[in-house]
Amino acid sequence: MGAGGRTSVPPSNRKSESDTIKRVPFEKPPFTLSQIKKAIPPHCFKRSVLRSFSYVVYDLTIAFCLYYVATHYFHHLPRPLSLLAWPLYWAVQGCILTGVWVIAHECGHHAFSDYQLLDDIVGLLLHSFLLVPYFSWKYSHRRHHSNTGSLERDEVFVPKQKSSMKWYSKYLNNPPGRVITLAITLTLGWPLYLAFNVSGRPYERFACHYDPYGPIYSDRERLQIYISDAGVLAVCYGLFHLAMANGLAWVLCVYGVPLLVVNGFLVLITYLQHTHPALPHYNSSEWDWLRGALATVDRDYGILNKVFHNITDTHVAHHLFSTMPHYHAMEATKAIKPILGDYYRLDQTPFIKAMWREAKECIYVEPDQSTENKGVFWYNNKL
Repeated sequence: MGAGGRTSVPPSNRKSESDTIKRVPFEKPPFTLSQIKKAIPPHCFKRSVLRSFSYVVYDLTIAFCLYYVATHYFHHLPRPLSLLAWPLYWAVQGCILTGVWVIAHECGHHAFSDYQLLDDIVGLLLHSFLLVPYFSWKYSHRRHHSNTGSLERDEVFVPKQKSSMKWYSKYLNNPPGRVITLAITLTLGWPLYLAFNVSGRPYERFACHYDPYGPIYSDRERLQIYISDAGVLAVCYGLFHLAMANGLAWVLCVYGVPLLVVNGFLVLITYLQHTHPALPHYNSSEWDWLRGALATVDRDYGILNKVFHNITDTHVAHHLFSTMPHYHAMEATKAIKPILGDYYRLDQTPFIKAMWREAKECIYVEPDQSTENKGVFWYNNKL
């Protein structure tokens, strides 16, 4: 499923493992955001309603065709083939719906069109269909972009410092423990984050994406949190009636398992974008927005890069210019590489291998004892 690198990249051009995990510079960069922006062709910042909607139609058409084939033809297959057909459907449909999730993510960044209301309507419909509270996530995700790499203020996959590691962590720092941790993270990580802020920024009281009066949101955002909740509840109501009409097993096979795949990929993509041995994190004494935005990594998911609308391999550019539409991000990434130099990191390690490596190497963060930069933190795994 595209775990390998792109076929267009000759193996000889790939970086070695040591080059891949070599630390990126953590000093203030010798360039500014405006200099980076000037290197990008101006048309890359232009948003097209028609082009953006073409991706919605494309993805939803494929999703519907997969649904139609599964529900109209799979039951005619002999049993051995039907047992193979359903897992194939789950995997492919999950990947396609991950692409739909990414388009809704574009809407949350106002990268879909020039019209904020249109972006919010499309994003609300698409994310609600995938049981995501659109506005709730939109606002917490915006704060993630505003505070990337900050140990105090980032919103998601905030690494723990060694002093705050739980007593049982050392018992999970082994192959069986990593399998258990990854399995729980990929299957339950997304709903646990939404409902209980697991892996998110610590707040002074209980934080939940479904709570309009939670500490994540300001007073002016609370009404839209109610709208997000209503969207999710409406889809749940529809799923309930589908289960009553067709059976719970039908809903799980057609919708539930592909949604698990979507949630798993969402967590994996985000985890690998912000967890890497080469990336620094900063406390308040060192953090600034540009260094934080550069503390992320582009990944290679093979053919899935296109299926996921290149959210995987253009993430650095996305953090620098989040209102840029995804269909210009590859061109923009190519344009900014010469400016960023060593501050840019692309890791073409197959994503399954990278997931295992990061789960093994990136347990907590701590500053280097041998340097004077005590506000710069790096991943370590020695418990």
